[in-house]
Amino acid sequence: MVVATTIANGTLVTPTGMIDGGVAIDDGQIVAIGDERTLPDAERTIDASDCLVFPGVVDPHVHIDDHVSIDTYETATKAAALGGVTTVIDFGWQAYSGPSSPWEKPGSLTEGIERKKKKGANAAIDFSLHGGILRESEALFSEIPALVENGITSFKLYSTYDFGLSNGYARRVFEAVANEDGVAVGHTEDDSVCRALTERLREGGETDPERLADARPGYAEAMAADDYARLAKATGAKYYGFHTAAGSAANALARYHEDGSQIRAEACVHHTTLTRSTHAERGNLAKLTPPLRTNKDIDELFDQLTGGVLKVVSTDHVAQLRERKERTEWWEDPFGANGLQRSLTVFHDEAVNRRDLSYPFLVRTMCTNPARTFGLSQKGTLEPGTDADIVVFDPNETHTIDATDNASLADYSLYDGRTVTGRVQTTLLRGTVVAENGEIVTSNAGQFLKRDRPTWEP
Repeated sequence: MVVATTIANGTLVTPTGMIDGGVAIDDGQIVAIGDERTLPDAERTIDASDCLVFPGVVDPHVHIDDHVSIDTYETATKAAALGGVTTVIDFGWQAYSGPSSPWEKPGSLTEGIERKKKKGANAAIDFSLHGGILRESEALFSEIPALVENGITSFKLYSTYDFGLSNGYARRVFEAVANEDGVAVGHTEDDSVCRALTERLREGGETDPERLADARPGYAEAMAADDYARLAKATGAKYYGFHTAAGSAANALARYHEDGSQIRAEACVHHTTLTRSTHAERGNLAKLTPPLRTNKDIDELFDQLTGGVLKVVSTDHVAQLRERKERTEWWEDPFGANGLQRSLTVFHDEAVNRRDLSYPFLVRTMCTNPARTFGLSQKGTLEPGTDADIVVFDPNETHTIDATDNASLADYSLYDGRTVTGRVQTTLLRGTVVAENGEIVTSNAGQFLKRDRPTWEP
């Protein structure tokens, strides 16, 4: 038997361990792993000497080509491929009306999903979509069953902003999602607290970008996280908390995790590596919500990542231009930061090099857990029979991040100038090399993924 590709002479990293060996790939799937002497001959061999071989990174929280992010699918997914990310989950948005709305009139969630699927036609990597709920509509409840059947198995709710939902309506969404065995996902900050603090700081003339962290404090995040966790427990829904930034919010969710409720959450790379001092150092380039917090918060996030409710590390990728970020105040749009191209290298440097956590931990949090949490059974693993989404990673190459090589349309990076050790060498999507040595070599290789209803194991 001759297969299409083998990856030889590397160290394979799984969620549970590391083995020296190789991977055989044929027809887009992994067909065998093990000692190179036992692997079949191949038409092409990729030499992974002195490198690690990971499953492709699965990022379940990105924003592409919509009302918050200027990246196209072409630019964002090329950035992802360069960073070792082979699958992303974006959002199909339900159009709403309001002061911040880019839409002329309200629309259905199904229309929003179809709109985004069309935009992804030129994706460099695979993608799926969460349903993004931005207004309180009775029609939504008739849409959810059909969307779940068509592979949209998770739905996002906001507790804040102009498009935030009341807890009464959110309860109904949790119930409807639970009935379809889907996943409710949430952005949780207590809106009334954040609005009151923002108003007080603005009235006091507090224009320093660091005031964003005071206007949206950790306790406001913990309050709303607790609300959504209680709703999930009451309705029997699976619930996943986005971008957990405050240690107090992570600890609040952990209480429900411990009692057997189906509660999970993520931390973002920026919240595990940067502190609120970045708001002062980078000004409004660092404007994102929830805001960056303290070293104590970061330590608590890692405590929960290694033993608690936080199971995933994501980016919450949002692309904007420096000029637009810097000409707006800390309380004004746009919020968010780009991160897809740097997430694996930056988190590797923080978690493995600086905190001495294991490579299997890295694979669990960035590859396996996000895939299992969101019903992507073919992703996030090196198991034979699954998609050959693979990253060859040099753990010893030291380099300084330079935003001038961004594939994203964003012309800055919060990690610009940061020296890290570890770099992506090669990224394969279903056996096809899409990025190699810092260059995109295959475009338009991605496809839309219908997801299964996930089964959450303890």
